[in-house]
Amino acid sequence: MTKSTVWSILGMIIAVVIAWWVVSALFSLLWLIVKLALVAVVAVAVYAGIRALTRSERD
Repeated sequence: MTKSTVWSILGMIIAVVIAWWVVSALFSLLWLIVKLALVAVVAVAVYAGIRALTRSERD
């Protein structure tokens, strides 16, 4: 094996490790955004339900 072949293999391994880390971080961020959106939808539904219950009791 020549020196350039060794550096090519090491470069490829490092590139795969960095790509794996970046993709993992992006999926974590995407999952966080999805969770926040779901929490917002559920919070609005619960708020609307509570408001409807308290409004009907007042009338």
